[in-house]
Amino acid sequence: MARTARRGIVQISEVANDLIDPVLAKRAGISTMLLGSWEEIAGSEFADCTRPERIAWPRRASEMAGEGGGHQPGVLVIACEGARALFLSHQQGEIVSRVNGFFGFPAIGQVRIVQKPVSAQPARRGPPRPLKGEAARHLDDLVSGIEDDALKAALRRLGTAVLGRPRR
Repeated sequence: MARTARRGIVQISEVANDLIDPVLAKRAGISTMLLGSWEEIAGSEFADCTRPERIAWPRRASEMAGEGGGHQPGVLVIACEGARALFLSHQQGEIVSRVNGFFGFPAIGQVRIVQKPVSAQPARRGPPRPLKGEAARHLDDLVSGIEDDALKAALRRLGTAVLGRPRR
């Protein structure tokens, strides 16, 4: 689909969507518009624990024979965290109607729920850098009176992490 040239600034999201949408459509059958609107489609009850994965479109016999055929609704695969999948399964009809309303035609006939983690995992950091100078001397003074070696080591690790953290 060719985009007409406009004067002025083009938003990066428009360029990114033009690049990403064909790949998503081919591999997953979904668009960035669906992903971006998922919070409104899923509702506040499920927006934080679900994510649309793909739409599995059925292969038609007429398509393989080279004939044009009618549209058949697909299956929307939704990733859902843990026990919330049970509650989501009770809302399948509502999700189907909301997705179809979003597309403007009966694109989805059913929903398949896959239980898996959805929220982004926090990035793991490496061990904190050793303290130097005044901060190292201050930490040594704080833990000097502790006799238990395990406790002293744990407090030293904690102190290194806290004192070595950049101030904001």
